Amino acid sequence: MIKKVLLILIWLLEAYYVNAQSNIRLNNYWGSMNSVTPAWIYDRYQAVFSMAARKQWAGLTGAPATLYASASTYVDDINAQFGMSVLQDKIGYTTFSNFNLSYGFVANINYDWQLHLGVAGDYQYAGYDLSQVYTGAEYIDPVLGSKLQAKHEFNADFGIEISNLNFKLGFASQNIFELFTTDTKLQTPTQFLYIQYRRFDNYLFNYGFGICEIEYAGIYQGEFNATGYFKSPSDFGLINKPDLFDLGIFYRTGSQAGLILGFNISDVFHVSYSYDYHFSGLGFGTYGTNEIMLTYNLRFKPMCHNCWY
Repeated sequence: MIKKVLLILIWLLEAYYVNAQSNIRLNNYWGSMNSVTPAWIYDRYQAVFSMAARKQWAGLTGAPATLYASASTYVDDINAQFGMSVLQDKIGYTTFSNFNLSYGFVANINYDWQLHLGVAGDYQYAGYDLSQVYTGAEYIDPVLGSKLQAKHEFNADFGIEISNLNFKLGFASQNIFELFTTDTKLQTPTQFLYIQYRRFDNYLFNYGFGICEIEYAGIYQGEFNATGYFKSPSDFGLINKPDLFDLGIFYRTGSQAGLILGFNISDVFHVSYSYDYHFSGLGFGTYGTNEIMLTYNLRFKPMCHNCWY
């Protein structure tokens, strides 16, 4: 009887993992969209490094916990960006890991607009902590054991984006290989269609917003984000100076809402914190979701084309 209950529980959790966690993403992806699309190009800095930790539905035992790290560099001579990222998501006894390598290319349409194309390859792994499932009995049910075998596979992502200084319009597809297989999927194919606007000028306050439509496993979710950016009074009139801090709110269909607060520790270090809450029945009994991200921006070395040396 106990084995049957465990088997049913495993099937339920696997179904939950495929649907609720079929697309793992950060709240802070609007500021660094390389976790969504390989077509995201950030040529303001020579390299960008970021780390993030996310604890979903705090207070609920076995709720998802996510660790994420990424690095990217833009090579101006070939109009290309190279990136990599590592993600680990743990939910209950299941741990999912993703290692990603990406390439993005910039084509100038005219003086103001650019076309960005990106591709990425993924190695994905799902494993199980058997100590949380087995009770110490020597006999292992073969059906139960087959459900707990580690799985791994390769996958791919694609992105296309048109942008200028203020606007971005893009489409991204994640886990493309899953579209052509009927086997059990580690991650569900996911599509993103998004538009983003960010105002840049020399005022103390600027603003931006983004709208994103997401589809996975036949489920559609919309998200709206609005953010205000504040400069230090000492930086008034300096359009290239980093913002002192930013404050944003977002809403996702399905009764999810949250806020994001970012602060520049220095000209190259940025830290952000976000909190969101699920107002449907899923959120009851939890304390919401917390996420923190640290970003380091490596500036381009100045080049002197007319120095005597």
